[in-house]
Amino acid sequence: MPRDFDEKRDFFRVDVDTEIRVSVDDKEELLGQVKNLSGRGMMFISERELEKESIVEVQINPQTAITPPLHANVRIVRVVKQRRGSGYETGAVIQEMLDE
Repeated sequence: MPRDFDEKRDFFRVDVDTEIRVSVDDKEELLGQVKNLSGRGMMFISERELEKESIVEVQINPQTAITPPLHANVRIVRVVKQRRGSGYETGAVIQEMLDE
């Protein structure tokens, strides 16, 4: 079915606003805020710059029933310093779903 909008991604993005926990090399845990999810990836705000192409573990436990929990390894594909406020807009692609 053709899409009637300019963006022709494989998966629709869903706007969310929930906390994310990011584990970097099993040594450091960061807190962030998820801004959108799709069937393939996500965009979140992280408190520090993550290395592009690195693999990190993420956990999302939303407060609403609309968004189910997510536990996965993701590959960081985009990192941009926010224009307003602190933190980094971080784009990630899901590599592997993990057990809760």
